Amino acid sequence: MANFAKSNVPQFSVDVYQNEYLPEGGSEVNAIVTVTATGGGTVGSAVSAPVYTAGQRPSAAVAIMVDCSGSMDYPSAKMRNARDATAAAIDTLRDGTHFAVIGGTHVAKEVYPGGGRLAVADATTREQAKQALRRLSAGGGTAIGTWLRLADRLLSAADVTIRHGILLTDGRNEHESPDDLRATLDACAGRFTCDARGVGTDWEVKEVTAIASALLGTADIVADPSGLAADFTRMMETAMGKEVADVALRVWTPVGTTIRFVKQVAPSVEDLTARRTEAGPRAGDYPTGSWGDESRDYHLCVEVPPAGLGREMLAARVSLVVPQPGGDAQNLGAQGLVRAVWTDDMVASTSISPQVAHYTGQAELAQAIQQGLDLRKAGNFDGATAKLGRAVQLASASGNADTAKLLAKVVDVVDAATGTVRLKTRVAEADEMTLETRSTKTVRVKK
Repeated sequence: MANFAKSNVPQFSVDVYQNEYLPEGGSEVNAIVTVTATGGGTVGSAVSAPVYTAGQRPSAAVAIMVDCSGSMDYPSAKMRNARDATAAAIDTLRDGTHFAVIGGTHVAKEVYPGGGRLAVADATTREQAKQALRRLSAGGGTAIGTWLRLADRLLSAADVTIRHGILLTDGRNEHESPDDLRATLDACAGRFTCDARGVGTDWEVKEVTAIASALLGTADIVADPSGLAADFTRMMETAMGKEVADVALRVWTPVGTTIRFVKQVAPSVEDLTARRTEAGPRAGDYPTGSWGDESRDYHLCVEVPPAGLGREMLAARVSLVVPQPGGDAQNLGAQGLVRAVWTDDMVASTSISPQVAHYTGQAELAQAIQQGLDLRKAGNFDGATAKLGRAVQLASASGNADTAKLLAKVVDVVDAATGTVRLKTRVAEADEMTLETRSTKTVRVKK
């Protein structure tokens, strides 16, 4: 439950971008909803986050899950860098944060503090935790679900606002079934958020991204283990900047209106449609996780009953809430309205909102990359060329320079504007995995 008495809780605002005009008989309404939180913790700066003194309610609990399977010793620098990265993350914890370190193999073990407890960050516990890290060694298998369940047990015991996990793995989840991992993710969803990282190139992209997706965190590759410390520090700084947990996008629609989808489209594409929980008559909540100072964009598509020319209606009302036990919700005081107006003005009804067009293209870009890489792995090189060519075209048109650079490591670009490409005959595994892992990252529309 969020602690709203704190003075540094962010203020939320909602802006809606759409073309509300529909032709006669039209029924599909699209809108981009921009949610912005300001005035809370500053993302990316642990120094500016509030420091909690004795007697105050701690703001966060963090569990760091470190892969200690046998493969972490090949090369040996991988385990050493993992220890160093975890130490750097521990140094980034602000005073008062509850934390634990978990060693993960085919079982989950408490590395620090142990005894089913969480430590409270201060100079002494940070040093003790770093001493405990020195005992980490590689050996055993990989059962990521056990790591997550231990993290959940530890984090759930803390009376805090934010519960967050950081998970590092270098291999495939070979010692439990996909169904077991999925059941664990279902059990942990909504209880804590989790960032997941794959180090090296022997892990499964779809496993790591599925963990981050289910637990509303980020996923990325750290191909070179020497980059782990910097990445862990950034992740922990971001976690320390979060001030409100469990924020939901509440969408109300009138009678006769159907929600086709709700997607986060920036900073990455994440389909939230199937995650809806009912929130009273004609309203549903879509989880967005924890917030600090940041802005995100969501694409809402609804189907309304057609009306006569000149008629207008409220197609949807979007607000932000923090659901509470018993079915109540804390309203965060921001809302946006999505409208539908029927007109015979063809120019008005056929124009597409620039924001909607941009993010429709970004979602298609992510899908084209995934499909193209899957086809390439399956040996369908013609299909892969077509899909990745379309991805190059979309990245170029939308100004997604980072994705365009990643694509250029997998295909030779002949003409970006037309999407004419040739598959490279040799592609570094790290480059292909980086493209797949980051395929859902988007660029903001220029408003």
